[in-house]
Amino acid sequence: MPGATMEGEFPVEPQSLKKLSLKSVKRALDVFSPLHGQFPPPDAESKKVRVSHKLNVEYQGIKGTNTQPAPARKVNAQQSSATSNVLALPGPESSRDQQQGVAQNEIVVGPSVQPNSMAEDGFSGKSNALVASRVPSERNYSTSALMERIPSKWPRPVWRPPWKNYRVISGHLGWVRSVAVDPSNTWFCTGSADRTIKIWDLASGQLKLTLTGHIEQIRGLAVSSKHTYMFSAGDDKQVKCWDLEQNKVIRSYHGHLSGVYCLALHPTIDVLLTGGRDSVCRVWDIRSKMQIHALSGHENTVCSVFTRPTDPQVVTGSHDSTIKFWDLRHGKTMATLTHHKKSVRAMAPHPSEECFASASADNIKKFSLPRGEFMHNMLSQQKTILNAMAVNDDGVLATAGDNGSLWFWDWKSGHNFQQAQTIVQPGSLESEAGIYALTYDVTGSRLISCEADKTIKMWREDETATPETHPLNFKPPKDLRRF
Repeated sequence: MPGATMEGEFPVEPQSLKKLSLKSVKRALDVFSPLHGQFPPPDAESKKVRVSHKLNVEYQGIKGTNTQPAPARKVNAQQSSATSNVLALPGPESSRDQQQGVAQNEIVVGPSVQPNSMAEDGFSGKSNALVASRVPSERNYSTSALMERIPSKWPRPVWRPPWKNYRVISGHLGWVRSVAVDPSNTWFCTGSADRTIKIWDLASGQLKLTLTGHIEQIRGLAVSSKHTYMFSAGDDKQVKCWDLEQNKVIRSYHGHLSGVYCLALHPTIDVLLTGGRDSVCRVWDIRSKMQIHALSGHENTVCSVFTRPTDPQVVTGSHDSTIKFWDLRHGKTMATLTHHKKSVRAMAPHPSEECFASASADNIKKFSLPRGEFMHNMLSQQKTILNAMAVNDDGVLATAGDNGSLWFWDWKSGHNFQQAQTIVQPGSLESEAGIYALTYDVTGSRLISCEADKTIKMWREDETATPETHPLNFKPPKDLRRF
């Protein structure tokens, strides 16, 4: 019959649509449950195995002090040869060890626990284990007692007053890209994207002279300390020598295949060095206009260069994130530093110490000379594209970036003691806050910055600042990254 059921069978209950939909929802919940992405609960047994292995690796080679008599040492040696050693740390007091005369507060090595007791504790019999020795002690020691504390030897910076902007000079009609100070410390010159070179009085900031001759922006300037010459280089592939007695160009150095980005004068011999977008640093004889060397080896734009009287006489930084040392006698590479990860746009040698700093978007690094050994990173990151840097005899390093940030550092310790932000001129865009060039005057007491808002700003130390008004907030580094 339709309603009858066979013997041993259960009647099938009619299921409603609601019940079937709930079953479907439950099945979807099981499939797409958020618990699937979570880690399972920790297993106590596997944790014990991991701890046992770690103890075996960490404390296998630790030897204890000989605190037992000679016969006892022989017995212990026979026992320890059969089984592995364990490191025993001081634990609760015990009258038995007091009778044996074990010294207090000592770390001793004893025979390992028997396999049966090890199995009870959850450790394997083959691995070493930490157990508490029943040595009388007033306090419990941890494994930190085994670690030697090394005091921090990082040099503490001296207090320095903050720097402030005291003068803004306007006159250029384009971005100010380069600056150089006269060795007599009476005037300085700036080159701009308006294709002019302007000479300013250093004390008053008054315009003294405007020179024209380039047909593109001027990216490099240098003033000779032995002649009345000034050198300029720009995006028009031209390198010019200006006679400051006649205020005109007397020589041009032809050879670059693209824009010239940097320029430097050798301190002892009449040699000029220029680097540019053709990835070559060219060495020129000032008098004869001849090219002495073409220092080729970089894979991208050479954007920074400085010279020294001794080896390495030429140091170049490039957009290929490398720094190269050059032998000026043979025109060959002496060393290549690959510590940076981004373009090395600026370098600054210390005036009196045998070391220099290099700036990149990833970090500011210090290297020793003449071998180029890495010293350390600066303790903070400016986190912008750094276009210029300068250091004075007092050990104040200034770095400037594309976002208008001007940071001041203590050279010895790498501590950033001031973070200044330039203020764009009225009518300028906020994106024109970049700083393209920095230099100190001969005394090192005034800093000149060339900026994208077409102005030149001058900075000096705040004479009213004291250690109480501007305290030194310095913390020695704990985990300083080497690279």
